[in-house]
Amino acid sequence: MAAPWRRCSGLLGTLRPPTVRRLSQSWAPPRDVLLFQHERGRFFAVLGLFCAGQGIFWASLAGAALYHPPGRAPDAKAPSPGRADLRSALWRYGLAVGCGAMGTLVLAAGLVFSLRSVRSVMLLAGGQQVKLTTHAPFGLGAHFTVPLNQVSCMAHRGEVPAMLPLKVKGRCFYFLLDKTGHFPNTQLFDNTVGAYRSL
Repeated sequence: MAAPWRRCSGLLGTLRPPTVRRLSQSWAPPRDVLLFQHERGRFFAVLGLFCAGQGIFWASLAGAALYHPPGRAPDAKAPSPGRADLRSALWRYGLAVGCGAMGTLVLAAGLVFSLRSVRSVMLLAGGQQVKLTTHAPFGLGAHFTVPLNQVSCMAHRGEVPAMLPLKVKGRCFYFLLDKTGHFPNTQLFDNTVGAYRSL
């Protein structure tokens, strides 16, 4: 009775390596394969212009708050500035700081969103490297290449309603894949870039 079981386990052992080899070969394409694409260059061009306009607007408000119109010539008999002048100065500086912070926040949010919104994901030949292209400010596009084992998808495509978060080791924030984009090869995406890895 033990001999047939031993024979079956030996047969399964010989069958398993070709299956694993076949799967690894299917994940290692001989040429570059596009896994995701979502063109939104016009939207990010408008977003860049909006953020630049907001930055200029808030910077001009901060400058206007700091600008103090020249008053009368100092008079020797005039009393020293009182609490009202100090309150006015604090108000102006506080308003200038608030406007500057608002402009910086809008610019930073637009910049980070543009740099983290993914335009395309490509699995390079051999299946060991991934090329990510983001929209970048004004939709100009920026790309970089990372090893596949340094990319982790934080959720499955079916689990999120709008954006698919992608984590790249050594980089702050998540990269975002809009689900309205095109996934030409869903199975290969799920088995490579779309897989969860502990980074």
